[in-house]
Amino acid sequence: MKHIRKAMLGSLLTLVISAPLLAQAQVPAGYPANYADTIAAAKKEGKVVIYSTTDTASANPLIKDFQSLYPGISVEYNDMNSTELYNRFISERAAGGGSADVLWSSSMDLQIKLVNDGSALAYASPELPHVPNWAVWKNEAFGTTYEPIAIVYNKRLLSGDEIPQSHADMMRVFTQKAEKVKGKVTTYDIEKSGVGFMLITQDSKHNPAFWDFVKALGAAGPRFQSSSGTMMERISSGENVLGFNIFSSYALLRAKKDPSIGVVYPKDYTLVMSRVMFASKGAKNPNAAKLWVDYILSKRGQTIVANQAELGSIRADVEGDQTLAGLTKTLGATLKPIPVGPELLSFLDQTKRLEFLKHWQQAIKGSK
Repeated sequence: MKHIRKAMLGSLLTLVISAPLLAQAQVPAGYPANYADTIAAAKKEGKVVIYSTTDTASANPLIKDFQSLYPGISVEYNDMNSTELYNRFISERAAGGGSADVLWSSSMDLQIKLVNDGSALAYASPELPHVPNWAVWKNEAFGTTYEPIAIVYNKRLLSGDEIPQSHADMMRVFTQKAEKVKGKVTTYDIEKSGVGFMLITQDSKHNPAFWDFVKALGAAGPRFQSSSGTMMERISSGENVLGFNIFSSYALLRAKKDPSIGVVYPKDYTLVMSRVMFASKGAKNPNAAKLWVDYILSKRGQTIVANQAELGSIRADVEGDQTLAGLTKTLGATLKPIPVGPELLSFLDQTKRLEFLKHWQQAIKGSK
């Protein structure tokens, strides 16, 4: 009997000792040793709830790999558009109910507004030394992707000088090729799409002829959409022949399967968007949220971001065409990353936003 008790005690001690060792074994290289405590606490939480604008199909390789690293943690992934994500989070927070542990959105300005309003958990991720300075704000908001914003066109219906090569060249096409593009140019509905509004206000900063550009666009009879997916569907079908301010990540993915889709990086300047992620200050699963943030910023996560999710890696040590390193080699100084920080808030001031939208509508209608 003593023998049995001794054996049982030995087994129990082995389990007690091996549990922290098991967690320790999962601590990524270069992380602090006490990260094992974060892993253990995350496993007790058992899940991470994510609100995201990234398509589930693109996120799936990341979710599967994360769960292979941390099999005790389930991922509850909610895919929605940028305005819906923002409104859902603030309404849930106001009601005092459960909400997301992590918010991951392409609408950089709305994310920064949430962070500025005190919604984010301050967290010095061990991966921060590998992330560009412009992509981190206050250790609360983190850029996670490197996605140039492109011109997309129908290769069957446009050719030669009908294909614009810059924002200035788009003005030429809108006017000189009006018979080909009239009623067939598409871009975001900036009143309905948060990311569309952000991109067009960034254009207003970089394009010295911005309002002339908008007037030329208005004369072309634009068709406004709430999503890049709808824009590309209509470009592919020929209902529209040209679109701009479309994520190159989505366009290139579509172009692989659809020979009618052509992609141009504007040669005067190419905006680069980075999906902003933060862990919620009110997260019910804060440790699992930290694990997810660290994983997405890690070299392992970023390699999948670039090569499977095809969203473009923000890390200089990840190889491939659609990475910060690869795109800098091909596009150089034309790349204009949108900094993660408070300057994104300027056009979210209600007075300034309404003024911009009024000016936009007047220019589109040709009344100003």
